[in-house]
Amino acid sequence: MKIKREFVLREIAGDILLVPTGKTALDLNGMLTLNGVGADIWKMLPEVENEDEIVRRLLEEYEADPKQVKHDVGEFLNKFRELGIL
Repeated sequence: MKIKREFVLREIAGDILLVPTGKTALDLNGMLTLNGVGADIWKMLPEVENEDEIVRRLLEEYEADPKQVKHDVGEFLNKFRELGIL
C-alpha cells in the first residue's frame, strides 16, 4: 500500500504519534495518535499489498475475532484515505 504523505512514527511520553513532516506538516494541523495495533498497521503499510494481508498478519500476532479485525482494519484504512494519507 502506498503512503502519500510524510510522517514519522514516534513514542512520546507513552503515546504513539504520527508526526507530519515536510509539506505534510503544512497541510495537516497536528499529530495523529495511534494505539499499539495502529502502530503495527502503520509499520506494515509500506510492505503489504492489500488490506487482507494486514488482517492476516494481525491474526498471526493477536488472538481476535477475524471478522472484527477485518472491520477494524477497514475503518483504520478508510480514515487514512479520508485524510489523504493512503
